Parts: sequence; C-alpha cells; structure tokens
Amino acid sequence: MLDRFNRKINYLRISVTDRCNLRCLYCVTGDKLKLLPKENILSYEEISEVVDVAAGFGIDKIRLTGGEPLVRLDIVKLVEMISKSGKIKDISMTTNGMLLESFARPLSEAGLHRVNISLDTLDPEKFRRMTRGGDINKVFAGIEAAKKHGLNPIKINCVVKKSSDEPNASQVKEYCLKNGLQPRFIRQMNLRTGVFSTVDGGTGGNCAKCNRLRLTSDGKIKPCLFSDVEFDIKEFGITRAFELAIEAKPERGSRNHKNVFSNIGG
Repeated sequence: MLDRFNRKINYLRISVTDRCNLRCLYCVTGDKLKLLPKENILSYEEISEVVDVAAGFGIDKIRLTGGEPLVRLDIVKLVEMISKSGKIKDISMTTNGMLLESFARPLSEAGLHRVNISLDTLDPEKFRRMTRGGDINKVFAGIEAAKKHGLNPIKINCVVKKSSDEPNASQVKEYCLKNGLQPRFIRQMNLRTGVFSTVDGGTGGNCAKCNRLRLTSDGKIKPCLFSDVEFDIKEFGITRAFELAIEAKPERGSRNHKNVFSNIGG
C-alpha cells in the first residue's frame, strides 16, 4: 500500500508489552514508570487478528518489540501464530538479549527469522550502570545462542550521543566486525522535543523512506513514532484504524507527547 506521499508501507512494528527486565537510563527516565493495566494489553489472538488484517493492506514485515518482548509469557506462541499464517515473509524481534540464550532455539523453531539486540557498551560496569542492573554476560550468551540457532542477520543496536566515533560505540563496532554482527548506531532520541536522526547502518529515522506503522501494546495504531496521532482498534475496528493511520501518516515526524520509549518500542 502507498501513503499520500507515495511511500510503500509494508512494515508493522508491534509492541507486545510495556514491561521490561531492565531500566535503561535513556529509555526509563526518573524513578517511577507508569505501566498499563494488564487487562489493557492485547491478547495474542487480538495481535494475530491485527496481523491478518495488516497483511491485507500489504504488510509483509513484522517486528516484535516491547518494553522487552521476551518478558511476556508464552511469547514463542505469538511468533508461531504469526509464522503459521503464512502471510508474513519477515518476522523479527528487538530484544535486550538478557533472556535470549534460553529463547533463541524455540523462537527460531517457531518461525522467528532474525533479531536486533541492544548493546551500548562492552564494559560490564558501564553496562550495569546504563541498564540499572543488567549483566552484559547474559547479552553475550544471547548473541551466541542467536548465532547458533540461525537468527540471522543479527543486528546490534547501539545508542550514541552524537556519532559512532564515540569510545563505547567504537568498541561495539569492533566487536561486531569480529563476530559477524551488523552494528547500527542510533542517536539518542527525544520524543517530546522531536530530536531524531537517520540510523547509521539502518533506514530508521529517514522520513522520506519510512515504510512503517506501529501497534502499541494496548491496541493503538500509530502512523509515526514522532507523532501523537493514533487510532484505537477497539474504537474504530482494525480495518478502519489501518485506513485512518495510512491516511494520517505525516511527511516527517514532529513530536510525541503521548508515549515513552518503554511502551512504544523505539
């Protein structure tokens, strides 16, 4: 499907939960995190129905995000449901990697194709501080498990202040090159002020080529990360929510005052 700026929209990012097992400084600001009531979170059956309708609009690429998608109970079941539909050719997941060692095999067997793993430094102590308690060795183990079970290509998401020349980013880049991984450097964004840029090593942040819509964990379809515009599938119905989101997709992002990264998936 084409939007009004003639961009082909074929990519849906699905936030399956706003929960996470880390509290990264750039994702969770402050000490308090307001979580959605669990009864507001879409069921796997509801998400699967959205994917079926999305496929009818030309969506053939799905990315599961969070929060942290691996903390949601039976997440492998959702991957299997999407895969068995036969309508999606590319199923991926963004994860912090902390639980990936034990999930890599069942996810691969269920039909997941590839993963993006967050890694902002190679220093264990810096990693612990940046994530508020994370164990970097679990991430390394998750990466190795993903390689072993064919979740390729494995992309490493590294958040930077300004550029990939920063010391932490340079070390991550070297690690990726030595281990057959694809580094992606993402300048730290600010939803409220509209600060974002094109991803170094990826296509995100390039509004002229944006091909995606988003589904929040409580059922809102958003045409743009940097926008307050959203359409509730429970209010409008799935088909109409997609139609409205496509019609409302802006030429470029501006600001988002409704969401935070922990509930929209970045």
